[in-house]
Amino acid sequence: MKPIELAKNVYWVGAIDWLTRDFHGYSTNRGTTYNAYLIIDEKVTLIDTVKKPYRNELMHHIRSIIDPAKIDYIVVNHVEMDHSGSLPEVVKEINPEKIICSKMGQKALLKHFHQEDWPYHVVSPGEELSLGEKTLSFLETRMLHWPDSMFTYVKEDQILFSSDAFGEHLATSERFDDEVNLDVLMHESTKYYANILTLYSPLVKKLLAKVAEMDLPIKMIAPDHGVVWRSHIDKILEAYGRWCVHEGKGNALIIYDTMWDSTRLMAKGIAEGLQEQGIPYKMINLQVNHRSDVMTDVLEASAIILGCPTLNNGMLPRMAGFLMYMRGLRPTNKIGVAFGSYGWSGEAVKLMNKAMTEMKFTICHPGLKVQYVPEETDLTECIQLGNTIGKTLQDFLAGKEINSVEDII
Repeated sequence: MKPIELAKNVYWVGAIDWLTRDFHGYSTNRGTTYNAYLIIDEKVTLIDTVKKPYRNELMHHIRSIIDPAKIDYIVVNHVEMDHSGSLPEVVKEINPEKIICSKMGQKALLKHFHQEDWPYHVVSPGEELSLGEKTLSFLETRMLHWPDSMFTYVKEDQILFSSDAFGEHLATSERFDDEVNLDVLMHESTKYYANILTLYSPLVKKLLAKVAEMDLPIKMIAPDHGVVWRSHIDKILEAYGRWCVHEGKGNALIIYDTMWDSTRLMAKGIAEGLQEQGIPYKMINLQVNHRSDVMTDVLEASAIILGCPTLNNGMLPRMAGFLMYMRGLRPTNKIGVAFGSYGWSGEAVKLMNKAMTEMKFTICHPGLKVQYVPEETDLTECIQLGNTIGKTLQDFLAGKEINSVEDII
């Protein structure tokens, strides 16, 4: 596709990846984009590059606007390879006057590419750099989501180049938020936050407060993945405000795996109890749902109910893998319950409780175990557990103090 002009002399020159379906364990069912931006001024500036296989696409877009040799500066907002993989070849072709990055960005570039003779220009937070008619300023955003990350802001056009924040993995020929289906856009934004930024939520909260304190007028947010925000900026900022405090929607997720259907029958009983209490719920079988899609639901859920039978004194591999993935992202502000069937030992419930306790979930019940196949009395107990979870969740949402069950591990 052709370059897209965001503002006068500011262009999108990135690449669209229609093919990728996995992003280090995160399912990207709608592909992704690697966004790069070109500013034409007295000092011509390229903001970010693209993943290595898409270098030719980037250079083709640049050449349709200007001779690449006329680019003076390259700004590196983030060194991760999907944005810097093509950088060595781009630097060789362009021979820029400056490679602009944060202090940690320079360290990361040296560790990735081992090029000590590149013309690094390290910028400090709040530093300004004149390009001629346009002025760049820089905001360091360490650990959002790498130590090197920073934002670049164009004063005159009020465009915030936000690196990996406010993005989404979405391949589309449209470049702006008001050109795509908003429901799809917000779903992919939720999934992106859930699987990449959840761990860094305290830093997101501080960043949002800092941006509010600076009172920057923002006409566009231009991330490194997905579309450019121009019409729904308030909506994405409001969503990040909710997500960074892990605010739930009052619903419950029953996330389970099953061996011979006994745990699934228990899950259905718990769901019936939740329904009796008027709690919206969703049943998620790990056999048919990808962990990154499950985490998308976890981000906005208020209760996490985990079900798994015991296998070899442990959990089924899918549940164990999902818990490792979720624990790495550290969602908070949730109540948790575990259940499962077993044959002779029954450790799975204890292990799931342990994992949720480590994530600081509020464990509101010691857990429910059923040996082999549940009888009618067992299923009645499952329904009662669903009722208990529902009542506890209502208290939790009302702000009442809920104490975690002791001695469950």
